[in-house]
Amino acid sequence: MSPIVYLISGANRGIGLGIVAQLAVRENTVVFAGARNPSGATDLQTLESKYPGKVHIVKLTSTDEADNKAAVAKIQKLAGRLDVVIANAGVSNSYTPSEQVSLDAMREHFEVNVLGPLVLFQASYQLLKASSDKPKFIVVSTAVSSIEVGTKFAIPVLPYGTSKAAVNWLTAKLFWEHPGLVAVALHPGVVDTDITAFAIEQIPELGKFPTITVEESATGVLSVVDAAKRDEETGPKLASYDGTVLPW
Repeated sequence: MSPIVYLISGANRGIGLGIVAQLAVRENTVVFAGARNPSGATDLQTLESKYPGKVHIVKLTSTDEADNKAAVAKIQKLAGRLDVVIANAGVSNSYTPSEQVSLDAMREHFEVNVLGPLVLFQASYQLLKASSDKPKFIVVSTAVSSIEVGTKFAIPVLPYGTSKAAVNWLTAKLFWEHPGLVAVALHPGVVDTDITAFAIEQIPELGKFPTITVEESATGVLSVVDAAKRDEETGPKLASYDGTVLPW
């Protein structure tokens, strides 16, 4: 049986690294792990050495079209196709009330959180089409992106929330525009990472929210990814790592 070929962006730390680590121990998988600075991605290097031929580090910078195309060219040479792409790279670093938030912060979040997944999809689409099964394009989103739920959270995350809501729209559009594609926006949980720690430093009340470990998040994310199917009756979903479906 041919291996399942994955590409994970933002794989050098946090949730992305956790996903790569869990995929590496599975039988019949090949994982391409995207990192902006491969030479500094020491944890990924350890996994690549431990699982030779199964884990491959590729240079991948959000919105850098040349980087994305070069990474996909390497995947084409080594694997010839992609079965699952997880657009995990993202940014969340602005915690300012809406009346004070800077346009630069808005631009940065839209650049990384919306254009990044779009560039990744454009670069990887031909290899996804080469999949022998229904290819999957998974975008790591957030519950904060839910207009029905996330806008009611009393936390100042305008750049993050609006950019993730926009990438949800992108994900849904990809679903309908490409009938052979499984496209899902996925909330990974409130995960104990350096990004979450920084957010709590800026907004101490965030510390009241229970967190899950990277390992718990990665397990849940992969469970949802494994089970994801194309259902045109229900359409695209904003799913949570625990299997529940969140409102758009």
